[in-house]
Amino acid sequence: QVHFIQSGGGLVQPGGSLTLSCSASGFALDYYGIGWFRQAPGKEREPLSCISGTDPDTYVRDIVEGRFTISRDKSKNTVYLRMSKLEPEDTAVYYCLRVECSRGGMYVADYEDSWGQGTQVTVAS
Repeated sequence: QVHFIQSGGGLVQPGGSLTLSCSASGFALDYYGIGWFRQAPGKEREPLSCISGTDPDTYVRDIVEGRFTISRDKSKNTVYLRMSKLEPEDTAVYYCLRVECSRGGMYVADYEDSWGQGTQVTVAS
């Protein structure tokens, strides 16, 4: 069974950094892409970045490009999202999920995975 555990969120001041972790189980990262998403209060969940299974390619949305970096550790079956220069607008619950990922973009594939509880990121002084 596929599970995702997101962690690493917290309270950070504007301009600060955080690294989120997405620990995946039930499949190997070699074969599937993983994407990070976030949902701010009162807003729809939005895609941010992904890393593909093979060779891996990465994609970062323009709204966070230059500030967010995605990476993975296959030995730990974990994907990371390094976030820097955080802004109050980055406040949201962050989630990860299996996705179809390429350099050109990402979308949620029909894997019927559950989103998990996410990890809260709050950017405030």
